[in-house]
Amino acid sequence: MTTTTPRHEIDLASVRIDVAALGERLLGRWAEQRRFIRTLATDPRLQRIEGQTMAEHRARILDQLHVLVAEGAVQRAFPKAVGGHDDHGGSIAGFEELLVADPSLQIKSGVQWGLFASAVMHLGTEEHHRRLLPDILDLTIPGAFAMTEIGHGSDVASIGTTATYDPQTEEFVLHTPFRAAWKDYLGNAALHGVAAVVFAQLITKGVNHGVHAFYVPLRDTTAEVAEGEPFPFLPGISGEDDGLKGGLNGIDNGRLAFDHVRVPRTNLLNRYGDVAPDGTYTSPIASPGRRFFTMLGTLVQGRVSLDGSANNAAKMGLAIAVRYGNERRQFTGASDTEETVLLDYRRHQRRLIPLIAETYAGHFAHETLLEKFDEVFSGANDDDASRQDLETLAAALKPLSTWHALRTLQESREACGGAGFMAENRITGLRADLDVYVTFEGDNTVLLQLVAKRLLSDRAAEFRDIDAGGVLRYVAEKAADAALYRTGFARAAQAFADVGDARRSVNQLRETSLQRELLTDRVQTMVAELGDALKDAAKAPREVAAEKFNDHQHELIEAARAYAELIQWEAFTAALSTLPDDGTREVLTRVRDLFGLTLIERNLAWYLIHGRLSTGRARTVSSYIDRLVARLRPHAQDLVDAWGYGPEHLRATIATGVEAERQAEAAAYYRELRASGKAPVPEKHARSAGSPAA
Repeated sequence: MTTTTPRHEIDLASVRIDVAALGERLLGRWAEQRRFIRTLATDPRLQRIEGQTMAEHRARILDQLHVLVAEGAVQRAFPKAVGGHDDHGGSIAGFEELLVADPSLQIKSGVQWGLFASAVMHLGTEEHHRRLLPDILDLTIPGAFAMTEIGHGSDVASIGTTATYDPQTEEFVLHTPFRAAWKDYLGNAALHGVAAVVFAQLITKGVNHGVHAFYVPLRDTTAEVAEGEPFPFLPGISGEDDGLKGGLNGIDNGRLAFDHVRVPRTNLLNRYGDVAPDGTYTSPIASPGRRFFTMLGTLVQGRVSLDGSANNAAKMGLAIAVRYGNERRQFTGASDTEETVLLDYRRHQRRLIPLIAETYAGHFAHETLLEKFDEVFSGANDDDASRQDLETLAAALKPLSTWHALRTLQESREACGGAGFMAENRITGLRADLDVYVTFEGDNTVLLQLVAKRLLSDRAAEFRDIDAGGVLRYVAEKAADAALYRTGFARAAQAFADVGDARRSVNQLRETSLQRELLTDRVQTMVAELGDALKDAAKAPREVAAEKFNDHQHELIEAARAYAELIQWEAFTAALSTLPDDGTREVLTRVRDLFGLTLIERNLAWYLIHGRLSTGRARTVSSYIDRLVARLRPHAQDLVDAWGYGPEHLRATIATGVEAERQAEAAAYYRELRASGKAPVPEKHARSAGSPAA
């Protein structure tokens, strides 16, 4: 009779990760496209040169865009009729890897093809595709995506720019009525863009039909200009350079304003709303609100790609820090002759290894998001419900990954000491460039509010579908929940079950079922409490409803964040069954446990206040995390190596093995000195020996 060793009794030191097989698994469905762009990113023509001036960096990035066109690296998402591949998931996967070359190159290409060209593709018709896309794809027409205004960032529905239809000339008149309506922070607007997709309030026959998109020429490309100088603006168009930024200075961000600028009626990107020659407005979507969100939803790929890109930035920072931590030695606490490797210090492990776990969780959650995106945009599963689910998933995950990238890069920088602050080691540059990702494509806080509102609307829909008996059962369950948790009975039961054996408490916490229960219960409880607090808001006057939501804004965001964390945990858990071998699966299961327990530790106050954990069991969470981190320490290098970023991708001096060479040289020097008998005697040893030097 054979027996299976319980997972908690397996010695992690006895198992190994198959790094090559895990790396192949992590490349995922679009492995070919990821490899292609990673290889391209090793081309010196595409790599960032540290220390360039802003002007030099901008010029180099524009040249690099032409390299991407020549290499066929930007057309995958577009229709085959204009030279594309209709490969939406592959396009995003490749775009995410451009970060390896230079985040400025990634984002500038995203402006050109992910925003400007995609707006024409998704908001325009086949006529627009034939007329406009070829020149955009081959960079004959560099362009801007003019949505954001100084006065309205995430609140796109309230932008001030207008496009008023003139039936006499069959033209739209675009106008910026006040300074706060200037379009701002627009990539390609300061220098290189010669056209833009401009978002404005469409007004015809005295009716405002809401925000629509228009193709607008910006500059006179027939004018003669000196090499490197931008073409002059067309009449009625004004612009300014945003100047030096905190990062991404290879992109020429700028501002635009329009003074009664006329464009043909056919320049309205009219897939979701059209204006006839006489000024009559029609749309396949009757509801103005649904029409607006449908139009913006077609541009969700920006949030999807930022989620993956931010995870890649975190991977790069950790790959550098772990390699350095495995080679750099400091202090001789455990030996008189040999200094200790940084990653052997418990605090160093605690600062980096949980971040590795969170990065794996983000990776697997992003796989889910990218698959969902491809299903919708390929047409395999494209309906209103699927698009709403995609929008919610992107709005949930993008905030977590971008915040995680900033925390991880900062921790990685500090873990590398002064070496991490050197530009040649890339971490500080990545940290500066990634900073704006938290407000790209929607401010993270605003996005999480959207997620929370979706959770509340789904909960309300559930109540609409149940009868009076169902409501009574819910009330009874809620009363039982209060009796169980708020009176402390649940905590008392835990304490009784765990008494005298801390290991029993630990073993309970690392069970998949209990982690899922704790994480899921937190989301359900938070949403239920919000639903109760806001149940009368829908029927209240507008100002009262707004005040209620404002009063509970913090709880809304926390509930959405808990939901996004649950998605990451579930994605990680689901991925475990797809891992290539038993050893890899065992280590990654512990990594998943570390992620789940880190989430619980981060929110221990909530679990204690709501009676979900006893104080005794809560006390074991942090101590077990410490032990788990120590057990995963031997696998740290394999875990980051599996991400597939070698020295040629990282391009950080301290991640090339040079530190190991320095340490070996130093150790050899001191060994030779000791062997020679010429080593000076330390003062404290001399004193204890009673030498004359004392």
